Amino acid sequence: MESDPYMSALDQSANSGVAEVPDTYRLDQASLTRWMEGHVEGFRGPLSVSKFKGGQSNPTYRIEAASGAYVLRRKPAGSVLAGAHAVDREARVQNALAGTGFPVARIFGFCDDAGVIGGPFYVMELVEGRIFWDATFPTVSRDERPDYFAAMNRTIAALHRVEPASIGLADYGKPGNYFARQTSRWSRQYLDDPEAGRDANMDRLVAELPDRIPDDNESAIVNESAIVHGDFRCDNMIFHPTEPRILAVLDWELSTLGHPLADFAYHAMMYRMPSHIVAGLAGVDLAALNIPCESDYVAAYCNATGRSGIADWRFYVAFNFFRLAAIFHGIGGRAKRGSASSAHARERAKSFPQLAELGVRALEDAL
Repeated sequence: MESDPYMSALDQSANSGVAEVPDTYRLDQASLTRWMEGHVEGFRGPLSVSKFKGGQSNPTYRIEAASGAYVLRRKPAGSVLAGAHAVDREARVQNALAGTGFPVARIFGFCDDAGVIGGPFYVMELVEGRIFWDATFPTVSRDERPDYFAAMNRTIAALHRVEPASIGLADYGKPGNYFARQTSRWSRQYLDDPEAGRDANMDRLVAELPDRIPDDNESAIVNESAIVHGDFRCDNMIFHPTEPRILAVLDWELSTLGHPLADFAYHAMMYRMPSHIVAGLAGVDLAALNIPCESDYVAAYCNATGRSGIADWRFYVAFNFFRLAAIFHGIGGRAKRGSASSAHARERAKSFPQLAELGVRALEDAL
């Protein structure tokens, strides 16, 4: 699962919509048609293929056919990091959550036969709606803006209230010791990719974060386990065309069983995130835009999940800056090796040092 965010955006124009499929990412349309005829209910060809502009990680395609439109997500070709680009897990978690009423796209089928298009892939429904690449929701009226933030908050809280075993996901990850395992995993990914470069702030995070993890013996809260999305941001959600309602949460590549507070802190990190990196609110006049402040947003999540508050909030934020820095470092490595699917991968990777710096600032309580 060590990978980078699908749908990360430098700006909306760079990542919205579709484009002609580059030669490097072309699919065998005849082979795909045969597979869809046998595995996708109601499918009728012929089909045509275009590639979504967004997506640094798993190449994502729009399929137009006589029976309608679909989305195909595939594992990228070439050498990839062990455990990364697990499209089978993406399909599995969305299939499982669909039965709970949680907003996900319908999965039509998963294929692990590399002989079809060259690697594993799955096909899901195309959900029509709006994706907001800017966390200020600039096209939404001032009066409605709090409703969009409330929708995001309710949705992530609902995810964390799902009991994994009740939907067949008891084995979707390892329960407990989440932060120790995650700091080790992302540190290893960073250290194992020297081609992507080194950074003094990241080196410090790798060295110090393990000692900042709250003591597992102090509270059962530290060992909580839930289904976590791993990249829960406004631009990974499809909203209703006109209403403050989420129709589908996208990009489940980083999902696992993990700590719900880590997942929520990653989402709430938007309040401290510069907007040029990913959808962020750093430096924004929240009151003028009628956006709830960070403390109110945290309180709303606590209310929805039955918490009295969140201790060690700064640790969770620092951990997530470190984690995202490791992800962007990985994007840089893939860009250098030519295996990153987005044309903007090199630009995205330039933000790695700033993320590492923000992580160190969090450790120093300087946020």
